[in-house]
Amino acid sequence: MSIATSSINELTFLNKSVSVSPLVLLSVVDHFNRVAKDTKKRVVGVILGDKSTSNTIKVTNSYAIPFEEDDKNTNVWFLDHNFIDSMGEMFKKINAKEKLIGWYHSGPKLKSSDLKINELFKRYTDNPLLLIVDVQPRNVGIPTDAYYAVDDIKNDGSAAEKTFVHVPSLIEAEEAEEIGVEHLLRDIRDQAAGNLSLRVTQTYQSLLGLHQKLREIANYLDKVYHKNLPINHTILGKLQNVFNLLPNLSSNSVSNNNDNDDDDDNNSNNNPLATAFTVKTNDELMILYISTLVRAIIAFHDLIENKLENKSIYEKKVTNSNLEIGEDKIAVK
Repeated sequence: MSIATSSINELTFLNKSVSVSPLVLLSVVDHFNRVAKDTKKRVVGVILGDKSTSNTIKVTNSYAIPFEEDDKNTNVWFLDHNFIDSMGEMFKKINAKEKLIGWYHSGPKLKSSDLKINELFKRYTDNPLLLIVDVQPRNVGIPTDAYYAVDDIKNDGSAAEKTFVHVPSLIEAEEAEEIGVEHLLRDIRDQAAGNLSLRVTQTYQSLLGLHQKLREIANYLDKVYHKNLPINHTILGKLQNVFNLLPNLSSNSVSNNNDNDDDDDNNSNNNPLATAFTVKTNDELMILYISTLVRAIIAFHDLIENKLENKSIYEKKVTNSNLEIGEDKIAVK
């Protein structure tokens, strides 16, 4: 019974997702810059939000708390409980809908004392959520990782141990927050960069993030194949769902028994999605080609006009100088 209960809890947490507000990220970064910048220390705080919905846990606010730990021994740490209680009462007066749902730290990775700190937060909420915010992201992607603590039941009958289960997280903002973040990014971005360069940069960063995730998946599957890691059917099931949702763009997806001359036409008819992608790509490339051609012609036109204008100015100067020389000669005579 205990094994079944533990697996059900783990599956329940894996089916959930955590939505983090940009305000929380800004608050954590500000906390780190004020307390632990240019040090190896980490900062700890409380996260507020709503987890009443079935599958989405919303993290909407946070506040910092006094926290100290020994650099050499992470099991020695101090957390101010009275500060949490007093700040919690004040936040209830401001917004009663935001409940204490867990805690955060600046990581960037899990530490041995996190389980003990997580047990301490159970006095405020039943299942505290641990949110790790990487204030100095070293990789392309979302700088947050969310975890829930569950009982790890051993198959050999030994005592159960607490362990963290990773929960998918994403950055999601309300309309007012999106407007504020857009204005903030508009102020800090390069003013000399155009919209096209910004879109290309954002697309490039997105592709880098996708490449990193695919490389992590490939490394995990390689370790499972070489039996360096145990098989986790839950993870494999999610990967299978991802692969099933991918569009099939292969032109050889449908086998044809017709002649070789009609293979291309049959493949294009049997795979309209690939045809649509090709047509859309060709249209965008044609627009880009025409735009580049027109831009080059306009640039050459401006260059010719500039040269003609400079030539006419030079000719006027020469004519005026000749007239002045002629007038001087007449005056001398």
